[in-house]
Amino acid sequence: MGDMSNSDFYAKNQRNEGNHTAGFGCSVMELRSLMELRGTEAVLKLQEDYGGVEGLCTRLKTSPTEGLTGATTDLDKRRELYGKNLIPPKKPKTFLQLVWEALQDVTLIILEIAALISLGLSFYHPPEDTTGASCGAAAGGAEDESEAEAGWIEGAAILLSVVCVVLVTAFNDWSKEKQFRGLQSRIEQEQKFQVVRGSQVIQLPVADIVVGDIAQIKYGDLLPADGVLIQGNDLKIDESSLTGESDHVSKAADRDPMLLSGTHVMEGSGRMVVMAVGVNSQTGIIFTLLGAGIVEEEEKKEKKDRSHHSSHPIATITTDGASGVNIGNASLINGKMQDGNMEINQTKVKKQDGAAAMEMQPLKSAEGGEADDKERKKVNVSKKEKSVLQGKLTKLAVQIGKAGLLMSAITVVILVLNFVIDNFVLQKRPWMPECTPIYIQYFVKFFIIGVTVLVVAVPEGLPLAVTISLAYSVKKMMKDNNLVRHLDACETMGNATAICSDKTGTLTTNRMTAVQFYCADMHYKEIPDPGALPSKSLELLISSISINSAYTSKILPPDKEGGLPKQVGNKTECGLLGLVLDLKRDYQPIRNQIPEEKLYKVYTFNSARKSMSTVVKLPDGSFRMYSKGASEIVLKKCNRILNEVGEPRVFRPRDKDEMVKKVIEPMACNGLRTICVAYRDFPGVPEPAWDDEADILSDLVAITVIGIEDPVRPEVPDAIRKCQSAGITVRMVTGDNINTARAIAIKCGIINPGEDFLCIDGKEFNRRIRNEKGEVEQERMDKVWPKLRVLARSSPTDKHTLVKGIIDSTMVEQRQVVAVTGDGTNDGPALKKADVGFAMGIAGTDVAKEASDIILTDDNFSSIVKAVMWGRNVYDSISKFLQFQLTVNVVAVIVAFTGACITQDSPLKAVQMLWVNLIMDTFASLALATEPPTESLLKRRPYGRNKPLISSTMTKNILGHGVYQLVIIFTLLFAGEKIFDIDSGRNAPLHSPPSEHYTIIFNSFVMMQLFNEINARKIHGERNVFQGINKNPIFYSIVLGTFVVQIFIVQFGGKPFSCQPLDIEKWMWCVFLGVGELLWGQVMATIPNSRLRFLRRAGQLSQKDELPEEDVNEDNEEIDHAERELRRGQILWFRGLNRIQTQIRVVNAFRSSLYEGLEKPDSRTSIHNFMTHPEFRIEDSTPHMPLIDATTDEESARINRKYSSQPSSPNKNNNAIDSGINLNIDSSKSAASSSPASPLHSLETSL
Repeated sequence: MGDMSNSDFYAKNQRNEGNHTAGFGCSVMELRSLMELRGTEAVLKLQEDYGGVEGLCTRLKTSPTEGLTGATTDLDKRRELYGKNLIPPKKPKTFLQLVWEALQDVTLIILEIAALISLGLSFYHPPEDTTGASCGAAAGGAEDESEAEAGWIEGAAILLSVVCVVLVTAFNDWSKEKQFRGLQSRIEQEQKFQVVRGSQVIQLPVADIVVGDIAQIKYGDLLPADGVLIQGNDLKIDESSLTGESDHVSKAADRDPMLLSGTHVMEGSGRMVVMAVGVNSQTGIIFTLLGAGIVEEEEKKEKKDRSHHSSHPIATITTDGASGVNIGNASLINGKMQDGNMEINQTKVKKQDGAAAMEMQPLKSAEGGEADDKERKKVNVSKKEKSVLQGKLTKLAVQIGKAGLLMSAITVVILVLNFVIDNFVLQKRPWMPECTPIYIQYFVKFFIIGVTVLVVAVPEGLPLAVTISLAYSVKKMMKDNNLVRHLDACETMGNATAICSDKTGTLTTNRMTAVQFYCADMHYKEIPDPGALPSKSLELLISSISINSAYTSKILPPDKEGGLPKQVGNKTECGLLGLVLDLKRDYQPIRNQIPEEKLYKVYTFNSARKSMSTVVKLPDGSFRMYSKGASEIVLKKCNRILNEVGEPRVFRPRDKDEMVKKVIEPMACNGLRTICVAYRDFPGVPEPAWDDEADILSDLVAITVIGIEDPVRPEVPDAIRKCQSAGITVRMVTGDNINTARAIAIKCGIINPGEDFLCIDGKEFNRRIRNEKGEVEQERMDKVWPKLRVLARSSPTDKHTLVKGIIDSTMVEQRQVVAVTGDGTNDGPALKKADVGFAMGIAGTDVAKEASDIILTDDNFSSIVKAVMWGRNVYDSISKFLQFQLTVNVVAVIVAFTGACITQDSPLKAVQMLWVNLIMDTFASLALATEPPTESLLKRRPYGRNKPLISSTMTKNILGHGVYQLVIIFTLLFAGEKIFDIDSGRNAPLHSPPSEHYTIIFNSFVMMQLFNEINARKIHGERNVFQGINKNPIFYSIVLGTFVVQIFIVQFGGKPFSCQPLDIEKWMWCVFLGVGELLWGQVMATIPNSRLRFLRRAGQLSQKDELPEEDVNEDNEEIDHAERELRRGQILWFRGLNRIQTQIRVVNAFRSSLYEGLEKPDSRTSIHNFMTHPEFRIEDSTPHMPLIDATTDEESARINRKYSSQPSSPNKNNNAIDSGINLNIDSSKSAASSSPASPLHSLETSL
């Protein structure tokens, strides 16, 4: 399969081969074959054939330092010769294909067949003479010839209405497809890459990269093309998407310089020259093998239509996980949604599986492609569980379908029996052969009525409503800075119960500024005049910051006059560079003096090191290493510090403790991030063993500790308040130190002074959740997470462990739905594991964006709150639609069923039913699914996974309105002729003309639906159903439009619609009965739900075994007596425990106050105060040292939490605490805590 297409492709390129000498020194094929080599083999080939990377650059007419000139003629020539950096898209489905798909619907097929039979039979007339007598009632009553001949109209009308339904469905799918293509291209334009052109570093859209470009690569990038490394620092690549090997591959210009598209940079940085783009790159070749852009293959492949592609620049190929060839997932969204059914977008393939999918070597023949296909089918099995809403809807649709099928079957059976008994038993007629077609015609009519009941019963509009609602929300969420990559994420977000957020950039502005620093034995509260510092210290500080930071981090002049300078690159480094500028110096001359190539060795920053170091060779041949990183980590490695004249002096552990208390903690308590800058000199001979990192990064000399401020975004505290009132717990997971994290959490409102919540660091977190063997235990995790609000100094694995622990927890009756924000490459696993992963659009790395479900284009926490609002709105829209739809279903099915049984004919004809179905399904889903969200959505708790889709209020409304409509319709059916003084339409013969009587029933029915649609806008029992209707033009235009069409159908519909024109008075009556719906809605709103206990089970359509929300809450309040006794005993236990604890605390406090001299005398005055004073109150600036080993608290807290009614709600304290006992869980350990050997310690542990 691939061979043919590839050979065509090669042929095209061979034509260019001839003229390559005219342009460049390498042909496409040469470069392609070069990129297939690896390791030393590649290095040798480069040296022998091209004279190294420099020789290669010369042949490609590019400069390794200055890049391409950027002249358009040159770029066009390169594109023509080497191709563009995108993979040709797969053609979207045509409108006709979509129509064909819509026709596959089973109910529609049944209807079509029935209509065709009816149509065929209507042309048969029995011989004249026998008609009257022998076929009896069957043929009687065809008043005149024209009427009898009009029998075909019904069949034709049904076919016509089927065509309408199909066209509407196909059009919806088509417009949806178009939207997602638009979305896809938007995501592609978002992806840019840093390239050097004309000595300037610029951001280019990935599709614009050409062969010969010099690309700057850094930690977190997804490589957009194949290339050869020119220069790299500590570069490690994750090539699992191409090779299936999960180990990171270390790259260096002299060892293994080959970089491949679609692979991820996991560490380090560097520069590469681009060698192959688009279909010529390694990932592109695989796509070609799988027939991605090959039109000839297209026809054959329609059958196994599984590879939904979109036109991507190469970098977005691996949209789900890192699966480089996971074509099924190649397009983010449009492929996912192509079949209109929501299931497809569940295949979130996990990273490793994707890796496994590509075990083959890139250039195998067609068989390779096929094998890979099978491989991938296996991979795709690992689906994420269905989203909450889908699960509930699928269940509901199945139940409704079963009920509908049953009703329609019974209807048909009753109609047939009634006819047979009436004709052949009661009137004792023989079965005449020539009458058979007439009898069959009756049976077909009965069958059509049955199918119509089924059509009305099955809510085909459900998937449509969901799709419209989601597509509409996704489009609008764009405006709210949410770029949704997986449709279902939007709706899952409405159920979120927990958000684990990063601190930097999400809760804070990510605009770092150095505001305090400690240097030369002085703590400066603001940046001093450079003259105040010893010149030696100043020089070291300036060089260290300038050299030991990524050269891509810069501070540029502001865009507009009077604005703030622009920070480019790593924001923390920009804060430090800003300090250099504040000290009236410039970093650029130093960087020019020591360009990036001259850096001897770079230890780049990663989450394990939490520091970055750069080694430079000094003129005298010795080495100097500059180091910077988290203050407590770098200070541990320092054994000297610069004194007031800039000379190193000894820095003892005691001094370190002093430093931590006097400098670092006060800075951290003001919410500053503290960075320590240090250096170390090495002799030139013998050269140090640079790979022995532990040895190299020790014995440092500390230069300074800098406090960097990252102010909280002004809109965040309000957004967090909204989350909390919406029943969502916000947790902060950050790499910062615990005091900084806590100070920021208080500023944001995540914790409030005086609340009993946990703030712990990663080390303590792991100590609490892991057993002796170091395995995470869910039981231990359940003791920690409900109270945890801040997790500081956390590693990416901690974040993943926390998310997994919360999701897997069974201690709360609802499974928690967790959203996570992340920006770094290391956040990938947590983003994947979470129910909804948010990646940062600005600060986020490509890897994080790949793993996420929604991209926040403005990196702002308040956009997450908007996502919650939209998610809940989707849920509500579906509920509104359901409430409306089910009322119509219930009424229409009962009317058709009873009408058929009593009068041998459904009062609502097949075509009328189809029209009602069209209003109900298509138009109502459009009208109700496009309601804009309101703030009030955030004033209630999340629905949760187990709460039924149909709440008791909705059940009440469905049944209430159903009763109203049935009463009216049956009154009209059995007494209508008397009320309006018209002929009765009941028991009419087969082809009789439409009656006014039945027209009034049909018209009133439709009017009631229209007005009930307005009622359906509110599902929580609100009184004002018109509120906000003016904000939704789609809604009122659909209602008015339907009304106008109804007038036309009744007045001019005639025979096809079985309608007789009505006069104005009868019209007024129909409309009046419709308006009655609104009044009845007010009556329904007055009836309290508590009166309607029996409705409880009815509201349980979606999950039979769970309790509705109200019941759950009542259960929490009412505990049986045995349990109450148990609690009483427990409270006594707690009291005893607490007394002992208090005594230990007092002893500890004395010991620690002697030991530390830290406590303020007034902060703890009495024993009572000890009990009520949580460790988190930060009223005084000195941080409190915890006063008791946390093990005891942990034990008691566990028992305590076990009985608390709602573990995760901040405001409901549990019984033990209500009884005046306050258990504090200490936020951090300290030296003050009793030492393990002490007798006190053994007393504590035995507790």
